[in-house]
Amino acid sequence: MPEIQMPKLSDTMTEGTLIAWKKKKGDQVAAGEVLAEIETDKATMEWESPEDGTLTEIYVQEGGKVNVGDKIAFVRGQGEEAPKQEAPEQKKKSEAAEEKKPQAETEKPASAEAAKKETAPTQHQGVGAAVSTARTETTQQKPQAREQKPEEARVKASPVARRIAAELGVDLSTVKGTGPDGRVTETDVRAAAKTVAAGVGDDATKPQAKAPAAVKPGESARIQLSGMRKIIAQRLVESLGPVPHFYLTIEINAGPLMEAREELKSAGEGADAAKITVNDFVLKAAVMAAVKVPRVNASFDNEAIVQYADVDLGVAVAIEDGLLTPVIRAAQDKSLREISALAKDLAHRARNKRMKPDEFQGGTFTVSNLGGMGIDSFSAVINPPQGFILAVGKVTKSPVVDDCDQITVGHRMSITMSCDHRVIDGALGAEYLKELRNLLENPALPMV
Repeated sequence: MPEIQMPKLSDTMTEGTLIAWKKKKGDQVAAGEVLAEIETDKATMEWESPEDGTLTEIYVQEGGKVNVGDKIAFVRGQGEEAPKQEAPEQKKKSEAAEEKKPQAETEKPASAEAAKKETAPTQHQGVGAAVSTARTETTQQKPQAREQKPEEARVKASPVARRIAAELGVDLSTVKGTGPDGRVTETDVRAAAKTVAAGVGDDATKPQAKAPAAVKPGESARIQLSGMRKIIAQRLVESLGPVPHFYLTIEINAGPLMEAREELKSAGEGADAAKITVNDFVLKAAVMAAVKVPRVNASFDNEAIVQYADVDLGVAVAIEDGLLTPVIRAAQDKSLREISALAKDLAHRARNKRMKPDEFQGGTFTVSNLGGMGIDSFSAVINPPQGFILAVGKVTKSPVVDDCDQITVGHRMSITMSCDHRVIDGALGAEYLKELRNLLENPALPMV
């Protein structure tokens, strides 16, 4: 379809911000070629062109926010013509203006008649009194607004754009309009304000935007929330509030796991990218345990507990702006090495903004491993509507009592299971962790 719409790049996304166009109007684009960078509620991602053609129209400028499904551009194929269409923001303003027009025309005669009666001098008033009265009425009716420069008055701009410019302190004469005939739109004004905030352009041409919120005593900075960070905050509140969490923790004897890892290493494993890590064993074991105890692979759906046929494994990946959870689909059908390769590939593309929307949507449960960051143990927050999440700590050396009641140096790893009590009871969670422990303390099983 040549009309490019704001894509739904996550399951919770309702609008997106057009961060940057990678192509300009008139450029040739090929299917699969990066067209734009879009900020979603979860990440800033590259969006690829769905087909070959010429980028004929750009309806949303950089910095503009658009609802999912709204048109943002037009890629013309051979023999096609671009539709004459206003940008989504401008279209809404035009429709609003049309709705208000009849009302304004209806009220106009009455208002004019009323003004005539109020300003008309009596027979005892002279011409001077009438002029004085008219001046007084004009002064009283004039709204209090930012003084407009002569050059601003000559700029073509929508009423909404002028109001927003006054609120943000933006000089309209310095803003390049993208509307019909160069008309300045609300999106243009907001983009100009963002440019100033980012420190782009020289002082002579910068629009005067409002200063950022003052830093309070004791504060070093106030960092504006990104769209992703706002959604993370919202989702955490939604999770911890309505979802009744409880936590189960086990300590794994990681000695056999470390021995298996060393055996693979000494057997001459390939390149670093192909190495099986401790986390790979955890991922595979978590999937196998969910197959053995299928009731945990479920979610709460108000009227029922939904149990899933496939184990769609979410893998928490830390990125610059927050957190993503790429999903390994039907993980129960994949080998240890396949899960290892997929986890590494998804994590790499997540950090480089190259993921596809369906690769981080859904998931039946999630594994979050902070062991590589030196964390001994922690509790994670469930990602609704999933039924649980596993929090994995690092492998540590500690004194342990062996089967002969002797104190020796052992390897231990902490795993905490955060459960949605509406889906998983304590006994069910304990059953799952028992299977998980058995698989990790006998690492040959996940390798089968």
